[in-house]
Amino acid sequence: MGDRHRLDEVLAQLRAGQDAALKRLLDFLRIPSISTDPAHRGDVRAGAEWLRDQLAGLGFAAQVHDTPGHPMVLARSAPGDARPLLFYGHYDVQPVDPLSLWSSPPFEPSVEDTPGGRVIRCRGASDDKGQLMTFVEAFRAWKAVHGELPSDLILLFEGEEESGSPSLRPFLTANAGALRASLAMICDTGMYADGRPAITTQLRGLVGEEVVIRGADRDLHSGSFGGLAANPVMVLAQALAALKDGAGRVTLPGFYDGVEDLPAELARDWDALGFDAGEFLGRVGLSLPAGEAGRSPLEMLWNRPTAEINGITGGYAGEGFKTVLPAEARAKVSFRLTGRQDPARIRAAFRDHVRAFVPVDCSVEFHEHGGSPASVMDTSDPAFAAAKRALGEEWGREAAFIGAGGSIPIAGDFREILGMDSMLIGFGRDDDRIHSPNEKYDLESFVKGARSWARILAALR
Repeated sequence: MGDRHRLDEVLAQLRAGQDAALKRLLDFLRIPSISTDPAHRGDVRAGAEWLRDQLAGLGFAAQVHDTPGHPMVLARSAPGDARPLLFYGHYDVQPVDPLSLWSSPPFEPSVEDTPGGRVIRCRGASDDKGQLMTFVEAFRAWKAVHGELPSDLILLFEGEEESGSPSLRPFLTANAGALRASLAMICDTGMYADGRPAITTQLRGLVGEEVVIRGADRDLHSGSFGGLAANPVMVLAQALAALKDGAGRVTLPGFYDGVEDLPAELARDWDALGFDAGEFLGRVGLSLPAGEAGRSPLEMLWNRPTAEINGITGGYAGEGFKTVLPAEARAKVSFRLTGRQDPARIRAAFRDHVRAFVPVDCSVEFHEHGGSPASVMDTSDPAFAAAKRALGEEWGREAAFIGAGGSIPIAGDFREILGMDSMLIGFGRDDDRIHSPNEKYDLESFVKGARSWARILAALR
């Protein structure tokens, strides 16, 4: 454990430097680093260079590394005898469309008073520049007190996360020796609830598939051909409907291979969170949980695999009515994976399932849309308990070990390529409107986020 007196000094330094820290964040937010838009390629590089300069000014050995896409920022502190830690975040941001729905210009950050407290309003405030800067400000305060940075830190800040991270895996592979640490820290997550910090310890994987079924060489009149000719939309609907049984279980052979039941201790912890499925669904105009029978709501969200139809197209869907047998039908389907499910086997099982429904005079083709396995962290590592205590000390409430229904592939990449687990700790909130107009980040999250990382650093060194 770190020296408690020095930690108090670091926390005091953070308190004294809050205004300057906020100004730095606002400067960073003004850079429109939209990675998906080629028109902003120079802005993405400007974001990387801004970070490099900030880190170099603190004493890190910091460089901007070119990739076939957008740059990576890689920085290191001096070697020592502490446990090596890798800190990951991303500095690119989502596009701002539709611009008309923003209450203020998306790259002119402001601090606003709202009924829920003061917030920083800007694209990237929560996802992920504000979160990333909680790392940097904790390091800054540490150096101001100790005269030097914490040793054995590696910082990796990416510029392509919002565009699918095409350069990330090659970069990790090519630089594995320089990046390998004992544990990764990822800030691109959120709180369990307002005022309740969390450590995400498991992430579902993902398989994405697009299926196209084609029949006749053109749309057919349903009066002339109906009942005789194959209807691709009907074929597709039958295949998709058969993906689940009446109890909500996925019917693909071998689908549940590698899926593990929730450990009893974690089940008790999740039950103690008091999750209200009705209230959660009520936010989006629903009320009754669907899904796999006999499973708790949090189990279904965090610890059970899913099969979902994300979109279907085919035939005539315009105004009025048109009686046709469509020549083509398409669907996009995704599977969330848990435990040790194999994305390649799930993909193959889905394709075999669909093919079994396709008649001989229809054709089918598939298009892959990514695949990654689930990640479950080893919480027996003492670092998890130490970080949990540190978060509780800062927020005044015990931190929760939670799962995430979505996928964060970087955690799987760190395990597969660098051989290390990740600790996912972020301070975003459900109402931050990430990826939407009027994105915000609570000022409390920024301030207490930096203090939280200072506590975690002290606990792990």
